[in-house]
Amino acid sequence: MSTSPSQDLSAQAAPRAPSTLSSLIAGSFGGMAQVLSGQPLDTIKTRAQTSPAGQFKGPLDIAVQTIKKEGFLGLYKGMASPLLGVAGVNSLLFASNAYARKLVSPYGPNLSISEVATAGAIAGAAQSILASPVEMFKVRMQAQYGPNPRKLREIVAEMYTKYGWKQGIFRGYWITVVREIPAYGGFYAGYEYTKRSFQKSLHTDELPVWATLTSGAMGGVAYWTACYPLDVVKSRIQLQEAPPGRNYIINTFAKIYREEGAAAFVRGLTPTCDVPAAATTFLAFELAMGFIQKNTNL
Repeated sequence: MSTSPSQDLSAQAAPRAPSTLSSLIAGSFGGMAQVLSGQPLDTIKTRAQTSPAGQFKGPLDIAVQTIKKEGFLGLYKGMASPLLGVAGVNSLLFASNAYARKLVSPYGPNLSISEVATAGAIAGAAQSILASPVEMFKVRMQAQYGPNPRKLREIVAEMYTKYGWKQGIFRGYWITVVREIPAYGGFYAGYEYTKRSFQKSLHTDELPVWATLTSGAMGGVAYWTACYPLDVVKSRIQLQEAPPGRNYIINTFAKIYREEGAAAFVRGLTPTCDVPAAATTFLAFELAMGFIQKNTNL
């Protein structure tokens, strides 16, 4: 709600900085909203990144063929993995971000955009420990074609039985870390910059829903702009049959470029940058955080 000139602004309590616990709780709501709203586009993105050259004409063709051959729910393949793990992944992300903000700016909650980006990068690295296996199983589910895909538990059992924890469950951990550092630096900086711009122009700290959604969408654009080539490499590594060898990040980059050219590193970027997932993530997070701060002492 906007304030009028007659209001005593000095008497208003300054908004509390989110605590780690409240961020943990609100982050789980943001994560669930992210998966439910963004999974179809994420499936299209993954298939664009991992399919053989020439299999599809583009993102729209992927969507049409998927729905035609597998039904509309084919776009939701792989949702079980992030939905089951999303509470932990996003809770850890937002809680780590709240803690990282205190490390970056210990004397107050008013961070510069560069400090916001730094805290986001730290949070991205921290949450990779959970995001890596969730992403790996999601990618392997999404890359299955046909009406009768294997179930998540079958893929988990196979990866663990054949390759164990390091080369199976946590395959691609380090490329996930490398991806998440710039990704979440951009994610939080893009969101915060747009949010502050709206707050300044609208003269209010409590933004309308459309402004929060727009701010979240800009965070999503910044996220993918900062990390997309790394995401292509991550998807290829986590999908391949054999475990990656030494220097696998550099070697995979080189192999993709040598065989498919630079265009391979932006394949699938168009559906990704529609970013409904990022918009709803921040909206759900802000709504949950507002409820927690107004109704609890967390």
